[in-house]
Amino acid sequence: MNEWAHGEEQGGAERLQLRVCFQMDRLLAMRALASLLLLLESFAATTRANATLGCSKMDPPPYAGIRYMGLSYRQVQLMRLMPIRYEIEYVCKAGREIQGPHVRKCLPNGTWSDMGTETKCLRLCPEMPPDFSNGRAEIVEGSARATEGTHIEYSCDEGYRLVGPPALYCTKAGVWDGSIPHCVEDVNTFQYSQHTKVVPKTPGSKAAKQALYIGGLFPMSGSWPGGQACKPAAMMALDDVNDKPDLLSDYELKLIETDSMCMPGHATKILYDLLYYGPIKIVLMPGCSSVSTLVAEAARMWNLIVLSYGSSSPALSNRQRFPTFFRTHPSATLHNPTRVHLFKTWGWTRIATIQQTAEVFTSTLADLEESVKEAGIEINVRQSFLSDPSVAVKNLKRQDARIIVGLFYEDEARRVFCEVYKEKLFGKKHVWFLIGWYADNWFLKSDHAVNCTAEQMAEAAEGHVTTEIVMLNPENTRGVSNMTSNEFIERLKERLPKRHNETGGIQEAPLAYDAIWALALALNRTVQELAKTGLMLADFNYTNKAITDEFYNALNLSSFSGVSGHVVFDASGSRMAWTLIEQLQDGKYVKIGYYDSSSNNISWFNAEKWIGGSPPPDRTKVVEQFRYLSQGLYISVCVLATVGIILGLLCLSFNVYNRQIRYVQNSKPGLNNMTVVGCVLALSAVFPLGLDGLHISMATFPFVCQLRVWLISMGFSLAYSSMFTKIWWVHTASIKKSETKEKTKISQEFEDWKLYAMAGGFLLTDAIFILIWQVVHPLHRTIEVKRISFKKSERATRMSTSGPGWSTAARSRS
Repeated sequence: MNEWAHGEEQGGAERLQLRVCFQMDRLLAMRALASLLLLLESFAATTRANATLGCSKMDPPPYAGIRYMGLSYRQVQLMRLMPIRYEIEYVCKAGREIQGPHVRKCLPNGTWSDMGTETKCLRLCPEMPPDFSNGRAEIVEGSARATEGTHIEYSCDEGYRLVGPPALYCTKAGVWDGSIPHCVEDVNTFQYSQHTKVVPKTPGSKAAKQALYIGGLFPMSGSWPGGQACKPAAMMALDDVNDKPDLLSDYELKLIETDSMCMPGHATKILYDLLYYGPIKIVLMPGCSSVSTLVAEAARMWNLIVLSYGSSSPALSNRQRFPTFFRTHPSATLHNPTRVHLFKTWGWTRIATIQQTAEVFTSTLADLEESVKEAGIEINVRQSFLSDPSVAVKNLKRQDARIIVGLFYEDEARRVFCEVYKEKLFGKKHVWFLIGWYADNWFLKSDHAVNCTAEQMAEAAEGHVTTEIVMLNPENTRGVSNMTSNEFIERLKERLPKRHNETGGIQEAPLAYDAIWALALALNRTVQELAKTGLMLADFNYTNKAITDEFYNALNLSSFSGVSGHVVFDASGSRMAWTLIEQLQDGKYVKIGYYDSSSNNISWFNAEKWIGGSPPPDRTKVVEQFRYLSQGLYISVCVLATVGIILGLLCLSFNVYNRQIRYVQNSKPGLNNMTVVGCVLALSAVFPLGLDGLHISMATFPFVCQLRVWLISMGFSLAYSSMFTKIWWVHTASIKKSETKEKTKISQEFEDWKLYAMAGGFLLTDAIFILIWQVVHPLHRTIEVKRISFKKSERATRMSTSGPGWSTAARSRS
């Protein structure tokens, strides 16, 4: 018992000792953890303190980059912090000017200097408008470097008036929103004694006019650089409209001009700048179809009217998709009735097409397909291409295309006709129909994408026909602008380079001029309608649909005589006009007619010129002509065969008549007669062998075919078998001894009936084979097609030959 108690006491002491040790260990662990937390906090504080040893890298402002002094690109990428007192420099892209601090320095507190001032890269206008005589220009806002947002106001000295806009703005697009004004002597001033007294200006004078801005998207470059001539024409129209006192007397039209480059992507950015940066535009004026499609589809969201001067895409006639779109350029579908009329006039019922894969040409081709289908004309070849037309042109040649309608822009037209020259798809056998709004020398222009010479291009393009909307009034009468079409051309030439024929859009320039007049007349009518409701054009903004509706109605009612002819819009907003038909003759375009689709009337000049002397056929001409056996040859052979038959009959008569003579008996006259009959039958086969479609009908032809086979086969078998039997008999008899006894044996052994049986066996065998042939696979008439070339006429002729009858059919290819 005591031992056990002593053991318990010892165990308790040990447990107490362990518990004390465990508590001491926990205390030590807590102290270590506390030390660790203090260390971490100290490390964090040290890290925060070290953060001020540099500045974090910055992102450059829009349209700018950062230049890091003395560091390579790799070093900049590896560094997380820039050292204290390090400087960075902002560099703007070309065509932009920096505004704000262009150098920033890393401060000791870890921040960059001048962070309260924003750095911007602003667009520069081409040049600073100069000051002018008899007036002054004042920079109201902006800098002398003319960055975007710069505002310049112009004023004239006493006795002079301002011609042009009183103020210019440098837009976000990097262009001025108008032309530079100038001061001219004011004829309305009166002088009294030695002083000049200026008549007070009325509310309708130019100084009191409110500006209405037009957003112009002119393609100065690209696939169709029409803005090169259309923009000067529009500026000329603006001057004429603004100088007319009874038109928009309280307003002045101003044009904000931009270069769309005929590229929808680039035009998207321009459209954004026009809409989101002032001033407010009351109308948009795009040029080429691809840009107009983009602009017109978006304009409805801002209640903007779109008036185009150079868009021909039929897709733009869709009022559901483009509800506020108008154009002074007629739709490309206006060409199709003219083309169909020409196809009928020249007797063509089959055509081919090749198009560039653009919406304007795809929709035009769809309309053309419907038009030719209604007219009973077939499109047998359809080819398209994106940028390389070589494969499409080769397919046209492979499928024997003759009358070809080409739908593509001018740049692609040069590529197409270079391939046309290589494939020889031109000349007297082919006619090309092209769009008429190319430059007159489009095929002679230098193009790095075309590896054909100017002479080769001119040869390939010679003789092609163009259909072109009449864009210049041929009557040369004075219209709403009090100017004839000839006077307009002379004024326009003064604003164009010397080689104005090479200027893009020279043909569409009258449409741009009339577009400004249509706009001004519609706005003038809108002013009168808005006055009834107490509204003004100056109240227009992108949410005011009431003004847009009045403007839309006024444009819809447009009807006036312009330099391009009578201007009127149809229900889809497209211009109605005549179509001019021209042909390239000796390198120059010659007018050959006009077509009025509304009345289906054509005015013809009879000036067309064909390389082959007449319009070529639209396909390979197939002339069905049976070529019979020569009758002279047939008769000659029949005469010779008749002579042979007569000789055979004479021999047969001689043999029958002298059958009792010993020599005749010893020659086996029966076999001789069989030979003669066989020859007569073979010669008789000459007569049916020469019979063809000239002598017998198709129903009789199978019988004649069988007769030919039986006559020549039976005649040959009868003659050959009898001759063979007789020769075999003679051979057998000659090898025997000439003894009388043996001769008697031979005579007895070879009786006549055995010889006749042998010959008949040959004949029967042949007859059995012919009979089986006639039953299993009888003869029938077939046509064999062959090709014959005529070098003199350069025509390929296909000859069809009938088999047993020797009749032939010829097909000539021109």
